[in-house]
Amino acid sequence: MVEIGYAALFLALIAAVYSVVAFPIGVRRGRSALVESARNSLVAVCGLVSISVIALVYAIVTHNFQVEYVATYTSSDMPLNYLLSALWAGNDGSLLFWAWILSIVAAVIVLHRRDIGKELVPYAASVVMATQAFFLFLLLFVANPFQLLSFVPAEGRGLNPLLENPGMFFHPPFLLAGYVGFTVPFAFAIAALWTRRLGDEWIVAVRRWTLLAWLSLALGNLFGAWWAYVELGWGGYWAWDPVENASFMPWLVATAFLHSIMMQRRRGMLKVWNMVLIILTFTLAILGTFLTRSGVLSSVHTFAESPLLGTLFLSFIGAVLFSSLGLLYYRSEELRGETEMESLLSRESTFLLNNLLLVGATFAILVGTFFPVLSEAVRGVKISVGPPFFNQVNSPIFLALILLAGICTLIGWRRTSATNLVRNFLWPLVGALALAVVLFAVGIREWYALAAFPICGFVLATIFYEWFRGTSARHRMRAENYFKAFWGLITSNRPRYGGYIVHIGIILFAIGVVASSVYNVEKEASLKPGETMTINNYILTYEGMDNYETQSRQVVTATLSVSNSGEPLGRLAPEKYFHRNFDQPVTEVAIRSTLVEDLYVILVGWDADGTTAFKVLVNPLVNWMWLGGIVLVIGGLLAFWPERRKPVAPKTQGGEGR
Repeated sequence: MVEIGYAALFLALIAAVYSVVAFPIGVRRGRSALVESARNSLVAVCGLVSISVIALVYAIVTHNFQVEYVATYTSSDMPLNYLLSALWAGNDGSLLFWAWILSIVAAVIVLHRRDIGKELVPYAASVVMATQAFFLFLLLFVANPFQLLSFVPAEGRGLNPLLENPGMFFHPPFLLAGYVGFTVPFAFAIAALWTRRLGDEWIVAVRRWTLLAWLSLALGNLFGAWWAYVELGWGGYWAWDPVENASFMPWLVATAFLHSIMMQRRRGMLKVWNMVLIILTFTLAILGTFLTRSGVLSSVHTFAESPLLGTLFLSFIGAVLFSSLGLLYYRSEELRGETEMESLLSRESTFLLNNLLLVGATFAILVGTFFPVLSEAVRGVKISVGPPFFNQVNSPIFLALILLAGICTLIGWRRTSATNLVRNFLWPLVGALALAVVLFAVGIREWYALAAFPICGFVLATIFYEWFRGTSARHRMRAENYFKAFWGLITSNRPRYGGYIVHIGIILFAIGVVASSVYNVEKEASLKPGETMTINNYILTYEGMDNYETQSRQVVTATLSVSNSGEPLGRLAPEKYFHRNFDQPVTEVAIRSTLVEDLYVILVGWDADGTTAFKVLVNPLVNWMWLGGIVLVIGGLLAFWPERRKPVAPKTQGGEGR
């Protein structure tokens, strides 16, 4: 099977290169047979890469330890679920998984029956296959997952203990799928530039693809934050780690793109800007893949350092930027906007400011992430940039973005009069100011919380006010009951109202972030059995320690009974365990979680006399973040879901390039 898997990759590379060339030649020369053969080759790539994946999975589940990848990331005592997750646990396997998802996406593009954008499909497929060929080249000659050892080990090393978490089944696949998904809108953008079909056609064709990739990357980041929170034992969920930043940056730029394309479709504006945004999104997605593999920046998320792999990725990124931006410059005269902004008091201006803030935040994160490399190159000293920099720079930007989300909800297109502004925003502003007064009265003094919570309240008020006005109007005009009128309002314009639900999810997430960052309480104590510690209203009593062994690890457990204001709440049992193949101990935190706050207990260490050290945190409203993530996904799926009415074919400009 190993030989079959490698041979399948080799054949897939040949088929991918053929598709890259045959698609545009076949279309330009009007040779339908050549286009059909290119399409068949593309589908064959999907089948061949799938065979390669099956071959590697077979080697993993049958414990073929002569395969270096299998010996490095699996062992015979691993359960089946973690064996399967080993497919993306290492560099070589994750690249194969990347290529596999891309092959499936490519097959969907060419096999999907479409009314809009079908003339762009051959050119877009050629771009996708060029990307596929790059990854297949890496798999064949640089990061071969089927590399054989000169001997057969008796046992594999096994999965890193930190990866033995349910997050392993969700975080990497969703993250990789998000990266891969941005290839599609990028490919259609290049196809539009290539063919000079520069109207709205490519925008309509890629909106749902972009939204799907955006959702997948959002889920990947959310699962990663949750995984860090429950597994790493430091009490946080986001450390502004370089690889975390690398997955956040394309999401931010894609968010700007999803907002900006609405302006192009409605007002014929920002055509060049939209091209720039999607080129940057794809480039940043490749950059995220590069950062985990190059060894350029130190991170707990990176794979083993590979300078050659990093060099090839940088070369690919450079080629993408040079060719795409060069083509954009060549076509820029044909991408002039159809209208200009008429007023600063309009939805267009708020969308533009939203875009500038999102790109500004991305730039700040990019500079902070690469500052150690830049400082070493310029001054010879590697200067690290920590979380305080990212928090200080981005916190005001994110607050401004949240505020704009509320303003965009009620402000009109083109221009808005002062009378309309007062009528639309009076009650939401009154509600936000009232909330600020209440918060101040109950003792909230931290400026960031005192600003953030009323702003979040303002945005929620604008969304609910908009829903109330729309529902009331449908109730009056159609004589529907309020529930039916509300449901009809939502389903009549799924992209718009799905976007509002996404905004609600982001607000819930923001409330959780602000509360857990500003009002978390932390305490450390060393206890002997029977002793207690107090944090807020919680009393924790140390009962004792236990240890036991499994086939692969030694586990140490400390048990504490917990009460709150005298009411017993049960027991918490934080752990540390030591894997037989890994020297570093792994912390398993104990968490008592409610919608109000989390009691987070970490076992730090112990002495021979029975004294045990604990670190305890009370993190307010953490569950609001995960709840916000669920709401965001619901809103995103609603916006993604096809609308009932048949879309009108968009206008196009120009014809096929010669």
